[in-house]
Amino acid sequence: MIYFFAALILLGVLITIHEFGHFIMARFFNIYVQRFSIGMGPVIIKKEDNSGTEYAISALPLGGYVAMLSEKALQEDNALRDTLTKDQLNNTFESKPRWQRALVMLAGPLANFILSIFIFFFIFSNSLERTFNLNVGEITSAMIIENTQIQSGHVLKSINDKMLSNLQELRLELLSMSGMTGDIFFEFEDENGQLYSQSIFVKDFLNSEESQLVPENAFGFNIELSLIPYVGQILENSNAFNSELKLNDLIVKANSVKIKSFEQLKEIVTNSSKDFISLEVLRDNSTYYMEIPLSNNLNQNSNIPILGIVPGKKRSILQSFVTGVNQTFDLSIRTLSFIGKMITGDLGTQNLSGPIGIVKAAGDSAKLGFLPFLYLMAILSISLGVINLLPIPVLDGGQLMMLLVEAIKGSPLPEKIENVIYSGGMAVVIMLMFFAIFNDITRFF
Repeated sequence: MIYFFAALILLGVLITIHEFGHFIMARFFNIYVQRFSIGMGPVIIKKEDNSGTEYAISALPLGGYVAMLSEKALQEDNALRDTLTKDQLNNTFESKPRWQRALVMLAGPLANFILSIFIFFFIFSNSLERTFNLNVGEITSAMIIENTQIQSGHVLKSINDKMLSNLQELRLELLSMSGMTGDIFFEFEDENGQLYSQSIFVKDFLNSEESQLVPENAFGFNIELSLIPYVGQILENSNAFNSELKLNDLIVKANSVKIKSFEQLKEIVTNSSKDFISLEVLRDNSTYYMEIPLSNNLNQNSNIPILGIVPGKKRSILQSFVTGVNQTFDLSIRTLSFIGKMITGDLGTQNLSGPIGIVKAAGDSAKLGFLPFLYLMAILSISLGVINLLPIPVLDGGQLMMLLVEAIKGSPLPEKIENVIYSGGMAVVIMLMFFAIFNDITRFF
């Protein structure tokens, strides 16, 4: 049942926010909205407000709609005029300037992007930022050993000037280059902390679905992650809590040993023969030295010494918001890029999910906790916003294209041509839905 309810909440929020964007913009321009429905098909519950708008929950939770009064509806149903006031009849969708109609269409996807920003803001302001070293592990390619400076233990810092701090960033950057032929430029840090650049020539990069599943293995060396030893949290019941140590300090040395990872720090603390540890930390580009008494591992009631910190960085409110905006923008661009690569065949369609995949993802993320569930919601909200901006008739992007054609032509297209275009758009959407469902079935059954 957790899968069903998680998917219901997930889709309900995303659809409601999207349709509310259309609704609130239509209301702002005084367009008469006949019905605001969450879900499709037969209406289960409905309630009408003072302006004559009906709010409804419908049977099929796979969509929603904002039914704005149109001239076409009035032409097809003469009796409809008798049920409406003069003010309502004067405020059809077509009666408004094109720029207002365009903003109404844009408002749905925009609402999804705004939702994503605020979800990311909430997540980032209530969690630690975990940054990692992307260490070169085993080198499996003779070409890498013979023709490059790359060695095991070196740290991958960037690809094509894109700085990397976790595995997700690495994978997204590599997938964005799928299908390319040419040089990929890397920046590494050696064992002495010196940076160097290295280019690797690729041909038809990541040209198979199998290689796209683990794109970081495409270069002939493995990537091993280690946490950068920032101080994200100091445990209140530890000796470190009353020490000089502060949040977001970077520990660079412990007992005079240079520290590159939290795992290395933990090993030094665990094997310490003293009841204190000498630290060198970096804070706001200044170096501080301190000695901190070690604590016992209170969670396990053991005598294993611990420092009493949790790795990570604490973001400020402003940093959380800016990161949320940047994350939403970056993932929106990447989503659009990946859709393009799927169309050209440079990226496999194995990640295209339908209702079954969404239900499974919703349930799996809900089991992991509230923040993972919210993260999935933000990702899907971005996807919903981007997909709706595609120039496919029946989607918001298609409606915008029709308005553009109308503006260039100076008048709407003939009704027969419009019907053919919308029928073609509906056929494309239905085929994509069936393909996504087929993907789900082959993946999960």
